[in-house]
Amino acid sequence: MAMEAPLKVALGTLAFVVFWILAVFPAVPCLPIGRTAGSLLGALLMVIFRVISPEEAYSAIDLPILGLLFGTMVVSVFLEKADMFKYLGHVLSWKSRGGKDLLLRICLVSAIASALFTNDTCCVVLTEFILNIARKNNLPPKPFLLALASSSNIGSAATPIGNPQNLLIALQSGMSFVEFLSGIVVAMLVGVLVNAAILLCYFWRLLSAEKDEDVGSAAAVATAEVDVNLHRFSPATMSHLDVKNSQAPASDASAQSSVSGAANLRCRTSSGDGGVTDSAMAPNPSRGGICESGDDGASTRTKREDEHEECAESTGWRTQLWKTCVYLVTTGMLISLSLGLNMSWTAITAALALVVLDFRDALPCLEKVSYSLLIFFSGMFITVNGFNKTGIPSALWEFVEPYAQIDTVGGVALLSLVILLLSNVASNVPTVLLLGARVAASAAIVSLAEEMRAWLILAWVSTVAGNLSLLGSAANLIVCEQARKAKSFGYNLSFLSHLVFGIPSTLIVTAVGLLFVRS
Repeated sequence: MAMEAPLKVALGTLAFVVFWILAVFPAVPCLPIGRTAGSLLGALLMVIFRVISPEEAYSAIDLPILGLLFGTMVVSVFLEKADMFKYLGHVLSWKSRGGKDLLLRICLVSAIASALFTNDTCCVVLTEFILNIARKNNLPPKPFLLALASSSNIGSAATPIGNPQNLLIALQSGMSFVEFLSGIVVAMLVGVLVNAAILLCYFWRLLSAEKDEDVGSAAAVATAEVDVNLHRFSPATMSHLDVKNSQAPASDASAQSSVSGAANLRCRTSSGDGGVTDSAMAPNPSRGGICESGDDGASTRTKREDEHEECAESTGWRTQLWKTCVYLVTTGMLISLSLGLNMSWTAITAALALVVLDFRDALPCLEKVSYSLLIFFSGMFITVNGFNKTGIPSALWEFVEPYAQIDTVGGVALLSLVILLLSNVASNVPTVLLLGARVAASAAIVSLAEEMRAWLILAWVSTVAGNLSLLGSAANLIVCEQARKAKSFGYNLSFLSHLVFGIPSTLIVTAVGLLFVRS
């Protein structure tokens, strides 16, 4: 692509720089408007500066990707309601043999969960649970938080639904779910094990100085399950509900307690003329504060207790049936994706099927969808499309292309280094948008198989690149923020502590995984 006029190049670059700064540093003092608004601002500047026309801007928005993101978010919300992540937490703590065993479990479970339910969802739900396990067993939280974040990133590389950049690659390349999975799954498994080995080498002594009590004791498991049940997944905010909002003022609580107590001390009795009157009576402990009087009081209590038990059994049966339906629909979605059906419409169909099966107002569930993320992607599509039209990315790729051919070891190494740097400077999704088509076109000259391998290399490297620094991926930031805001046991994971582990882990895991990426 030829370079545009100097003025258009300068204005397009300026719009892209504004987008990049606000995407990487959303709390810039001079313009603290956040990532989503920064993405829209970059898109608007591209149109105002006439780098692209309004029609081109609308056509740049990739609706299939937005549909797939929306569908997987809704499915994740229902999986959380069906206690999927509580069961994952139980797997982590069941009969664990200490800190090192727990670390390995976190690496494997978070990697597999991220491949199936996206890395962001996995990190949102499991962060505080892992902190609670560490606190209850006198274990340092740092290695487990790093294990969660890094393994979630590595695991998400295995499937098209693991992270946003994989969605882009799968849709642009035309690869099916099975083709994508078979090309990277071995690299993912090896990468998770290598990453776990690096974590053990870093924190071996720290994890050895642990409490004698078994991590998987029954008390710890029971308490951990309660903690997971108390956790509520809200990807729209990526944080827990505010404590101030979740607790009523003391005066209101006492007033409500008084009203509730008075209500419990009221009971209904039959008068002689068949009417019903209210009288204050002592509460019956076996009936939750409700008591009956009259000759047939005992039989009435027995009847109501039987009705209560039948209602509880009916409710439990319906809940289990509903959970089973959620798991069956999710399994059907994964099978449909593996059969090569349209990924976007498959995810949307599964989401709407769960909404219908829930048989209630879907607004509370739909409110948990991260619409800000969908808006961010819309603005990013427009901004990156405008920057592409300036001709700068093509010029840079033409300079690097002769030395970055994937049919040589040196070419793969150089291409991987470029992807690593760009993914941490411009973020991984914009990197895929900027380089994807160019890398694939260059590899297609050799063969179709090499083109597919180029897409898979791009997916692997751009995803693992997120482990380099705390700002490398959204999953890292989610773990950091969730850990810092945890109500029971907050922990601050610093940028430097992550970087010290992230640099060697990223370089080693990327290099080892490239040996197993196959088209």
